[in-house]
Parts: sequence; C-alpha cells; structure tokens
Amino acid sequence: MLTRFYYRSHELAPRGMIDLTDTRSTKLFPRWTSWRKEIAAAAATSFLNRKDTTTLTLIVTVLFVVISAGASCTAITQRRDVRPLVLRDVPAQNLGYRFEPDVAAPPDLRADDPDDKIEAVQLDFNTRRQNDALVRTVRSPDGHRALVLYGAADEPSQEFHIDLYSSDGNFLQNLTPPDLACVFPETVSWSPDGNSITFIAHRGLKPTPSPTPPGAIAPEAPEGAEATPLPSVARTFPPVALFSTEQIYICNRDGYDLKPLTSREGLIYFYASWAPDNHALVAMACKESEWDAREREFKLPVGRPRLLTPDGKERLLDDELTEALPVWCPDSSKVATAFVANLKIYDAATTKPTQARIKLEDALIAASRIYEERNSGGKKNENAAVDPSAIPASYNPIIRLEWTSPEKLFFETAYVKLLRDGPITTFQRWHLSQLSPQAALLK
Repeated sequence: MLTRFYYRSHELAPRGMIDLTDTRSTKLFPRWTSWRKEIAAAAATSFLNRKDTTTLTLIVTVLFVVISAGASCTAITQRRDVRPLVLRDVPAQNLGYRFEPDVAAPPDLRADDPDDKIEAVQLDFNTRRQNDALVRTVRSPDGHRALVLYGAADEPSQEFHIDLYSSDGNFLQNLTPPDLACVFPETVSWSPDGNSITFIAHRGLKPTPSPTPPGAIAPEAPEGAEATPLPSVARTFPPVALFSTEQIYICNRDGYDLKPLTSREGLIYFYASWAPDNHALVAMACKESEWDAREREFKLPVGRPRLLTPDGKERLLDDELTEALPVWCPDSSKVATAFVANLKIYDAATTKPTQARIKLEDALIAASRIYEERNSGGKKNENAAVDPSAIPASYNPIIRLEWTSPEKLFFETAYVKLLRDGPITTFQRWHLSQLSPQAALLK
C-alpha cells in the first residue's frame, strides 16, 4: 500500500443589501396616484348626483381609462436591470473584482488542530484501551458528541478507525467496520447541521497472521494464569462496498446507514468539505498514477474539483489539476479554487455548470516586484534591471484560499516543498479579491 501524504492548507457575513436606483418614472409615480384618486372621487360624486344612463356610461369609461393608465405607469417602474439584492444572485460569470495585493491575513483565520484530543476521551484510552493509539477527536457542531480517530498496533500507521463517543468520554459505538481503513484524518467531519458524518477510506490491508513454522513450540502461559476473554466493543455491521482506492463515505449522526458517497475505483479522493447550508460537498480527486507521480517528486497532491450531493450525484467542476483546495462562499452559492496564478469561481447552487476565471498573473508579478523592493530597503532588483521581464523570486502560485464573506475572497501565495520532516513554505503572502456585480448589471 502506497504511503499517502496530505498537506493541510487550511463566518457567515450578513447579506449586503443594495439600494435600488431612483428613476424619473419612480419619482413621477406619486403624481399619477394622486391624480387617479381625484378622478375617482369626482366620478363617485357625479354618479351619486346623476342617474341618466348616458352619464353613467361616460363615468365608467373614464374610470377604465384612468385605471389602465395607472397600470401602465406601474409597469414602467418595474425595471428589469435593477442591481441584485444580494451577491449570491449574481452568476459567477457576471462578477467583477478588484485586486488588492499584500494585505493582512484574513481575520479569524481557521486553524484546524490535527492534534485536538478531548481530555476525557484520552483518559479512556489511557486506562481501558491501551492497545489503541488515539489520533484525534472531532467534535459535533452541538458539542455533545465526538468522532474518535484511533490506530491499532497491527495496522499500517497511516490508517485508522473511527468510534463514536459522548463529549464526556463515554464510548457509544464503533462507526467504521473492521475491514474499512480510514485515511486523511483532516477530512473526517460532521455536516454543519450535525446530521451526517463523512470520511475517506479504502479496503483495509490488515496483515494476515502467519502460521507457526514447522517444529516451533508455542509459548506457554504462566503457571496459574487463567484465560480471560478480551473485552469487545464491536457491533455487527451490514455489508458495505469496499474499494482499493480512497473513496468518500457517509453515515448519519448515530453511525448508521453507512454507504460510499463515491464509487469510482481507480480515483483517489483526498479532500471533502461541506457547504455551509449542507446541500453539497466540494471534493478533490485524482488518478492513482497522478498521485504516485507527485509523491515521487515530493510535491503537494493535485486533483480535480467536483461537487457531490448527499444522495451521491457528482458534478465535475474542472478538468484541470490544481494544488489549491477549493473553498465555499459563506452563502453556499459558489465554490472557488486556484490554478497557479488564476482564480476560478463556480456556481454551486444551480445545475448550470457556469464559471469565471480571474487572471492574476501579471498583477501578481507586478506586486511581487514592489514587494521585493520594499523588503530590500528600496533597492532595485538587479535581475530586473538587467532583464525587465525577469520573474521575481517572490512570485509564487496560489496555495490557499479563505472566503470570509461573499464580497471578500482572500488567497495566499507561497512556495512549498515537501520534505520527510514536513513541508517548507517560503514567501507566504496574502492577497484579496474584492468581488462585486459587474457595472453592466448596475445601469
């Protein structure tokens, strides 16, 4: 089994209301309303004072004309090109942007602690489960439960299993069957509403016990020792599909109805993240050969972004490979990722596969030159003086995105090299793309 490496590169804002633009039609509309009321009052008075048929017919005709005129005036005020109330109503291809280089890191930057362990759970492992190694715990959104990731001594180090615990350290039940090996602990998660659990796993590769060699003598138990059965917390699992390559699995909050969300043998799914409104997940996957090639070169894994619905439907967002893990817009309407120096934004709340590309290569190169001059005390870059087209050393690809509000998409550029002792990251710089509807939508 190939060793899988994973690089962990990672609030809701109120929807901004935009005032509608006043026009000449909307300003004249109160005059029409006042005139209609005066005509209607005069007609009613005339109707009460006159009883001849000719006058009645004339009054009805006048009223009909007045009402029709008012209706047509109302239609004039219903403009079709008013600016949208919220940014989520704007398709990705109609977004405008403003690039702001070298800004402060986004506020309240999410920091997922891979070593988070609930103290009560750790105590249970120290006293009752000493043969298992606690990897981490993942708390439920309501804080009442936790997913407990642990490894067994007789299994590969990169694999683990999941149990369900209460937050006070009481074991509830096993969540994964013994023949299903989980990988990528950073991707184990609860849905935002706490009703579903997702993780990535493949068929277990637990070693088979070898037979006793011929002539060997089995070790004898100490004199007076009694045979005691080992405590077991295993439950009976219904059959579940297993795959040789990593797939995404889903179950309910109690650990039941376990099933694969993906079933594409040969593809390695190495990332999955829930939409804030629970309607879908964004995932990353690559071919096994692509994974192996990147691993041999000590590079970050690359994948193709895709959308998954809880019922198993899958939509490929892009056929291009990227290192940057996709992120959700806080309103769940869009997904963003990056390809080297370009941002891509996809509409995720509709069935239309629309997208937009924001080309930032030239802007990032220019910003990198300014960055290097500022950090060198105002001195000009010698290479740039000799060759104005030289690429600054601080110009690096986009490796991380943070979408803090519908209008603010932060992204980090850096150079990352994977070593056996961990990744080395240089020239870490944050930038900002301010999003808005294109001007054509606001006329």
